[in-house]
Amino acid sequence: MSAPLIRTKNLKKYFPVAGGLLHAVDDVDISIGKGETLGMVGESGCGKSTLGRLLLRLVEPTSGEILFKGENILGYGQGKMKELRKEMQIIFQDPFASLNPRMTVSEIIAEPIKVTGAITNREELLERVFELMETVGLAERFVNTYPHELDGGRRQRIGVARALALNPEFIVCDEPVSALDVSIQAQILNLMMDLQDEMGLTYLFITHDMSVVKHISDDIAVMYLGRCVERAPADELFEHPSHPYTKALLDAIPVPSLKNRKKLDVIRGEVTSPIDPRPGCRFAPRCPMATPECLLFPPELMEIGVDHFVSCVLFR
Repeated sequence: MSAPLIRTKNLKKYFPVAGGLLHAVDDVDISIGKGETLGMVGESGCGKSTLGRLLLRLVEPTSGEILFKGENILGYGQGKMKELRKEMQIIFQDPFASLNPRMTVSEIIAEPIKVTGAITNREELLERVFELMETVGLAERFVNTYPHELDGGRRQRIGVARALALNPEFIVCDEPVSALDVSIQAQILNLMMDLQDEMGLTYLFITHDMSVVKHISDDIAVMYLGRCVERAPADELFEHPSHPYTKALLDAIPVPSLKNRKKLDVIRGEVTSPIDPRPGCRFAPRCPMATPECLLFPPELMEIGVDHFVSCVLFR
């Protein structure tokens, strides 16, 4: 891994709800090297999107540290954060809901440039918009088109162009292809990988699709109910999954074959409540390999191989 561009230390986010505190993100440590992609996978509600928003300070953490280029950005004031946001952007999941329906394509792409005052000359601004449209594969004829007039793939290309408008270094990709058809997913993924190679971008790629995350990621982190249970290079994770939850996720990948059907082992048991969860491994009530020790304390991430970390008492 190259030198980390962004990393977290003991990052936590608890939301007060009826009945206690909801542990959305609980003691998460991640590190993303410059120009690399960390894939973040897990079931819906495991805290992936909350983590992405924490890294951009769209949501303020309960405790912990977020280090960007070695500096803890949680100490930044409003002015310094405004400058930092030029270097950190986000691509949202729904390419329709994330775009203003009353703005044209050119207005949407130009908005972050106008807000920050990066370009004030109208002709230069329009030139920059056309440049961004060409970069993401949007034809110039769509410049005065509204989002509802375009298909999902083109809408998401607008979202990508908007994220690139200020030449950021780090982009949170919050399930950017999950709302798209499979063929369009491949186009957007290939576009993002090409842009990463050309511009040296760093991604946190959030998804629940294991096939997608393998295609785009250098490293993969697996989350379960707010905690990171396994982290490893992409190939290593797929070849040697170690945590029982990771194995269950990989077993659930469908095989496109009528002859080689595989039996799906359903994860049984009750999902632990994320509201003031009990001590111990949160996957233990559903884990077929759980022991009484699993219920006593939360296991820490331990290195079991080169850059391969697992949070499980089976590897103590």
